[in-house]
Amino acid sequence: MLGQGEVAAVEVTLDRMAAGGIFDQLAGGFARYAVDDRWLVPHFEKMLYDNALLARTYLRAWQATGRDRYRWVAQKTLDWAMAEMLDPSGGFYASLDADSEGVEGLFYTWTPAEITAALGDQAPAVIEAFGVTEEGHLEGRSVLHLPSGTPPDEVDPNLEELADRLLAARSDRVRPALDDKVLNSWNSLMISALAEAGAVLGRPDYLEAARRTADFIWNGMRSPQGNLLRTWRHGEARLNAYLEDYAFLLEALLDLYQAGFDPAIFDRARAVAETMIDRFADPARGGFFTTSHDHEELIARRKDVGDHPIPAGSSSAALGLLRLANLTGESSYRRKAEEVLKLLAPATARQPAAFGHLLQALALYHSPAPELAVIWPEEGAAADAEELITEARRRYRPNLVVAGGPEGESSPPLLLGRKLVGGLPAAYVCHSFTCKAPVTDPAELGKELDALDS
Repeated sequence: MLGQGEVAAVEVTLDRMAAGGIFDQLAGGFARYAVDDRWLVPHFEKMLYDNALLARTYLRAWQATGRDRYRWVAQKTLDWAMAEMLDPSGGFYASLDADSEGVEGLFYTWTPAEITAALGDQAPAVIEAFGVTEEGHLEGRSVLHLPSGTPPDEVDPNLEELADRLLAARSDRVRPALDDKVLNSWNSLMISALAEAGAVLGRPDYLEAARRTADFIWNGMRSPQGNLLRTWRHGEARLNAYLEDYAFLLEALLDLYQAGFDPAIFDRARAVAETMIDRFADPARGGFFTTSHDHEELIARRKDVGDHPIPAGSSSAALGLLRLANLTGESSYRRKAEEVLKLLAPATARQPAAFGHLLQALALYHSPAPELAVIWPEEGAAADAEELITEARRRYRPNLVVAGGPEGESSPPLLLGRKLVGGLPAAYVCHSFTCKAPVTDPAELGKELDALDS
């Protein structure tokens, strides 16, 4: 559990980023990094992986704190990705450049005169709200930000409408260049973000986008032998996948399964895990190599360490395998995850800040992680158990794994033998496949899960 000081530090960071110029106040989405200590002036390049990871961070912050501005940022970020980064085939592009017409940030920055030309006599409200000045921040041009720290829709609903008009005016500018390759691992991060947000926020469009991207990878980014490929562009997938491609996809498919409870998605996740173990595991020293055993020959096969700027493949593999173990009861998955934790334990102890994702795996490994099985009538659907499922998602529960299905479903194995109660949908809170008495009342389920969180 975080102390008050840690929570305050997290919230200040999230608030300053969301209010700063690093966040696109008109369209949504985050730039790659800021060049100052105020999050004001960014390097304007937008990367898919940053936005996938940050969208989940803000979503979870909303669940943890109840502050609506975090939900707003999460949705604005995902809406931007779906509007500007999605290939018609279903994959997400890699990045947007920082420059247009040879000038960094030209597409995103404004002068008071440009805003006045776009909005007329309504311009002063926007100029003030977004901190635009004659002096500007970059050679006389201002980076839109929120000096008040409050999202436009919380200040004045009319301001959000004016921001949309300004966004429409911006669309007439020369756009930054697009890196239109589709990377397996980065797309998997976006699947996770969309799946989690879709389930928590009740956004079926997010869930559909996540499923479509997962299908795109499964059907279009694998070799004839069924092995993953790393990159896709203009209809052609190529290059052997790395550990991170398998590990991120494993996590993404588990997130997507828990968002919609499609057993076919779970079966894909398990297949990815088995292939990852077969192609990347180090039988001598434990853990996983970065490259597969049939990759082009290198001087040495290295191993991923350090979760920056994205999670390391090893960390993701450990976390995905632990979650898979909790859904299947298979100790072999847990042992493979243990190998990673033991291998990287000394480095993690020395520099914990460099192993954020691995620390999540370590927390799951050491926690009395609950497993939740939700059962509904055989002829029914997940909607029949919606109140129970919604209760499980009410709070951010990082160590909870959830399986759901009709009575008699056997995939994942956590569902095996679970029965309805008096013909009603039932929820089973379990640990290592040993379950408490089932409950049918969402409030009772909430009490059981909250007791485990405390």
